[in-house]
Amino acid sequence: MTKRNLKYLLVLIVSVYSSSIVLAQVKSVQLEDIWKYYRFYAKGVDGFTGMADGNSYAAFGKGTGTRIDRYSFQTGKLEETLLSSSNHPELSQGIDDFIFSPDEEGILITTQTENIYRHSSKAINFIYHRPNSSLHKLAEKPVRNAVFSPVDDKVAYSMENNLFVKDLKTDQLTQITNDGSWNGIINGTPDWVYEEEFSFDQAFEWSPNGKHIAFLKFDESEVRTFSMDVYGQELYPARDEFKYPKAGEDNSVVSLWIYSIDGEARQLTLPNEFEYIPRIYWTKNNELVALSLNRLQNEMTLVRFNSDFSESNIIYTEKDKAYIELPEVLHFMEKGDFLINSDKAGTNQLYLCNEKQCKSITPLNLEITSFYGLDEKRKIIYFQGTSTELAHQRSIYSGDLKGGTKMISTQAGWNAATFNPQLTYFVHSYQNVNTPPVYELIEVKKLKKVRVLEDNTSLKSTLEGYNKGTKEFFRPEINGSELSAWIIKPSNFDPNKKYPVLTFVYGGPGSQTVKDEYDGFNTMWYHLLAEKGYIIASVDNRGTGVRGRDFKKCTYGQLGKLEIEDQIGFAKYLGSLSYVDSERIGIWGWSYGGYMSSLGLTKGADVYSTGIAVAPVTNWRFYDNIYTERYMGLPKDNEGGYDENSPINHTSKMTGKYLLIHGSADDNVHVQNSMRMTEALIKSNVDFEQFIYPDKNHGIYGGNTRLHLYKKMTQFILSNL
Repeated sequence: MTKRNLKYLLVLIVSVYSSSIVLAQVKSVQLEDIWKYYRFYAKGVDGFTGMADGNSYAAFGKGTGTRIDRYSFQTGKLEETLLSSSNHPELSQGIDDFIFSPDEEGILITTQTENIYRHSSKAINFIYHRPNSSLHKLAEKPVRNAVFSPVDDKVAYSMENNLFVKDLKTDQLTQITNDGSWNGIINGTPDWVYEEEFSFDQAFEWSPNGKHIAFLKFDESEVRTFSMDVYGQELYPARDEFKYPKAGEDNSVVSLWIYSIDGEARQLTLPNEFEYIPRIYWTKNNELVALSLNRLQNEMTLVRFNSDFSESNIIYTEKDKAYIELPEVLHFMEKGDFLINSDKAGTNQLYLCNEKQCKSITPLNLEITSFYGLDEKRKIIYFQGTSTELAHQRSIYSGDLKGGTKMISTQAGWNAATFNPQLTYFVHSYQNVNTPPVYELIEVKKLKKVRVLEDNTSLKSTLEGYNKGTKEFFRPEINGSELSAWIIKPSNFDPNKKYPVLTFVYGGPGSQTVKDEYDGFNTMWYHLLAEKGYIIASVDNRGTGVRGRDFKKCTYGQLGKLEIEDQIGFAKYLGSLSYVDSERIGIWGWSYGGYMSSLGLTKGADVYSTGIAVAPVTNWRFYDNIYTERYMGLPKDNEGGYDENSPINHTSKMTGKYLLIHGSADDNVHVQNSMRMTEALIKSNVDFEQFIYPDKNHGIYGGNTRLHLYKKMTQFILSNL
């Protein structure tokens, strides 16, 4: 053998040996990696509170929840420890959250937090006085929404459905309301349906001058009660009862009140008789503004009260043939103008308004997805948005009040920002489907990167050690619309083979499943399934978000109809591909997605052979009235819309394998939905599988629950698809 041949032989041996080492090191994703050890969980950046100087911020120090430190934005170095729980045994259970007083001498400490519903919680609160390092308990019982007055040493909070104000200088406690009662009157916090569907849990606000508190009063005494058993560990189950207005049923009677620090609380009258008051605001001139919606949620008004609250006038109105969702932006400026977002022109835009007119200040081809703030001195706005053609991505923009706009993020993917109050710095997060989030601190004026806060390098290295394919985006034409979709194929994909397909669906109004962002949970599960020989795909049907007003609202009055037509059309499209086994197409979803997968197994029985529904709505008559009536109107006016696309009315069509899963303590989509679906399936003599998770809510989590759930679903897919 020549030296040259020997050299090539040695290179070949080394190459094969090295390849075998690499192959040996590459692992397959296991369910325990995802739901037990959380190996693919991306690190974030702990929240920060910008300090009044604009150059520093407060955050939890090392040993999160035990220390509050002040850091420099520029250097990231520790400048001062503001509070350490090691010096205060009362805080031995840790600090959950903190808020500064206006002069930053006081810190409101939240500890021992107990969650109530999706947004709400109650907690033990302490007041820490920095000048003398004293710590005092705010109240002996857990309270809700404790918040400083904007100008002096007072704290307002709600407790047991009443409102209180405590003067920290005199230690005097004033009870603002006295009529609060369980399942009766609620002062200053919303009822269940307001909290869930209008997404807030504090229904009182201080005026900027600290002289008044505006609050909402909910009389839910006539709202029907929903109850569910809580099994626990006792001999007899407990019963959880709360007011839950289903579609067409009576709501709480909501009224607007004003309390003067030097006087009493009195009710204010709005100039219209709309059903809902989901937001209250104060202008910078101490004027109160209330947002109201009619029952059908297709008319909205902003009502402003004068300084002594004796008169009011409507400063903004909006109507829609379908529905109006609450504006995410309502920013009042010094001179009385305000910013508001609306999709009335076809896409979600920002408008600069006064009582006489409104003008759009963002481009029509952009959908505004988040508002970050307005620098009134420089007259610059900052927001997140995307074009309708790139709905799966997000970018960060700046603009002026005359309509000028420029993109300030430079990477394609999913960009987001968190600004300090002075808008001098922001944390920029960037990610895409293949890249875990990277967090950078940016100085706003020059858009200069100060430093990297977190780059998830360790996670990137972990991901490289696992065998997985890639998530690819594409836009198929389905039922006359170009839809956004993604697909995951096995890493050893062979176009000459036939693969079964599992589609993932949510599909509800304004939602998205097709996003160019990292996901260390479900997406990793999809990679696990792909490596077992499945193709996974998802599509955003008509009715989903960030594609313009008409695309989103075309499903009004017939939830489920167009959505499932698009999902079935997508499944047929996939089935037409040469590498797809059209006899083995499955669908799965959670909540609205469970509703859709149930519709797929019934109305699309000739397309789907397998389906999983987790916590599904099975008839919109069972769901709450604010959400349902927004998209469907009242049941008495739209009986066909409610019934024609309810899975319980189509069970006789089901021929595929169906797994129905629910948590018994789901306060949102009640297990009643699955029980009624079960009854309908039995009447139709349809074989199916069912699994109930005792005392688990809509999220179905806690302990080993998520791992058990995904094992159950994985085994079902491997056995039936």
